[in-house]
Amino acid sequence: MSVTSGKTRPSLTQEILSHLGLANKTAAWGTLGTLRTFLSFSVDKDVQRLLRAIAGQGVDRSAIVGVLTNRSREQRQLISRAFQERTQQDLWKSLQAALSGSLERIVMTLLQPAAQFDAQELRTALKSSCSPEDVAVEILATRSPAQLQECLMVYKHNFQVEAEKDIKSETSGILQELLLALAKGGRESYSGIIDYNLVEQDVQALKQAEGPSTEGTWVLIFTQRNPEHLVRVFDQYQRCTGHELEKTVHHLFHGDAQAALLSLVSVIRNTPLYFADKLHQGLQNLKPNYQVLMRILISRSETDLLSIRAEFKKKFGKSLYSSLQEAVKGDCRSALLALCRAEDL
Repeated sequence: MSVTSGKTRPSLTQEILSHLGLANKTAAWGTLGTLRTFLSFSVDKDVQRLLRAIAGQGVDRSAIVGVLTNRSREQRQLISRAFQERTQQDLWKSLQAALSGSLERIVMTLLQPAAQFDAQELRTALKSSCSPEDVAVEILATRSPAQLQECLMVYKHNFQVEAEKDIKSETSGILQELLLALAKGGRESYSGIIDYNLVEQDVQALKQAEGPSTEGTWVLIFTQRNPEHLVRVFDQYQRCTGHELEKTVHHLFHGDAQAALLSLVSVIRNTPLYFADKLHQGLQNLKPNYQVLMRILISRSETDLLSIRAEFKKKFGKSLYSSLQEAVKGDCRSALLALCRAEDL
């Protein structure tokens, strides 16, 4: 290799990125979401686009989807407020009247603040006759401390009751203890240093917590320790016992408690893989579970949906985009595909 100057020549990739105007902007590139802040955002133009889509001859669903799935949640909130100010009409109600079915639900969710949607999903999970551990654990265990705090505040405001009170009235036993501990948001933050003595202590504590009245140990460790620490606990537990920790959970716990603990372990081990599994399950029925697809694709679109797509392709040998194309029918397909964004080759 010949060197013609003292400076290192930038790679072709770096050269291309330098002309895009985004290479040095962490907010744009430092995310694993599929949906980023729209840089050419004009709230007035978007209001006009939506007004034409609703008020024209026939509802222009593609225009509505095109705007709302290409704007960040913050930008969608600005559009909603500006629509009200400029037209004296509520965008939510206008779109609700113009749309129907699954597409209506997706659009309504896109217009909601994240905490409001999470609070509604948590309330439904706790009050429905179906097992609450699935969605409840998902929301309480995968949201950031700030997001969780806001969700619980909205929950109290909207339903005039603390989420903790509903958890106590609708669940029992270790499931109740687990959900209450997650709702407190007391998980330790990662300091960048792994305490291997504490890892060993937690492994021994879990090995000994296999008799009656020892469930509290599992709840304490699973809900208080940071994920980086817990992954090492899980690995060390397997080295010491010769089997994965999940096998012990299957043996010791049953029903909702078992499902909740296994979900939590999955979240801790690999959050994107956890969501990939849930999306795959949502696509397996004769009719897709649109509520699951919508909740995950919208809630993760600005955080880690690219990682979820990668885990989906790695585990199932098929891209999430292709899977949605094949399974989802009707008007809502374009919205879900727009959130997913692209094919993974």
